[in-house]
Amino acid sequence: MAYRDVTFTDELLSDGSVHRTFSDGRQEWRWRGPGTLVYWRDSSGGTGTDEPLGGRIIKRTFADGRVLYGRDQGYGRTAWGDQTLTINRTSFGGRVGRVLAAAGAGFALGAIVAPPLLLSPVEEEELRRQAQQSSSSDGGDGGDGGDGGAWTDDNDGGSDDDFG
Repeated sequence: MAYRDVTFTDELLSDGSVHRTFSDGRQEWRWRGPGTLVYWRDSSGGTGTDEPLGGRIIKRTFADGRVLYGRDQGYGRTAWGDQTLTINRTSFGGRVGRVLAAAGAGFALGAIVAPPLLLSPVEEEELRRQAQQSSSSDGGDGGDGGDGGAWTDDNDGGSDDDFG
């Protein structure tokens, strides 16, 4: 399965939101909602939310009700159900970043694990429950993530981006 690579960089804005610029020309503005929810709007008028469900699965819900699932691949990469692989270049600094960029992130980091194309509400809730349980057992507060809306918390098992 071939993915279309789209890189992005994030810029933290003074109001605490994030401006994301994609290599395909898109732009997105992101801000924290309640719990782990992230609201977004983009340069083409799209709006919606991103929610980590657990098991490294991200649910992107568009304002018109469409849903797209992604799977966090680690190292700032997220594979989406629309065959897009987003790659966070904000975190690719130094020698490792140059090696990954030169070799191609997919080659250097291994196979892409595809996201689900569809989940039932029951399956989504089970992923949320597992994530909540994992957060509680890892010394988390078991509540809403407890980061106070910060974009810089890295207590997510190796991911270095905020939902793809």
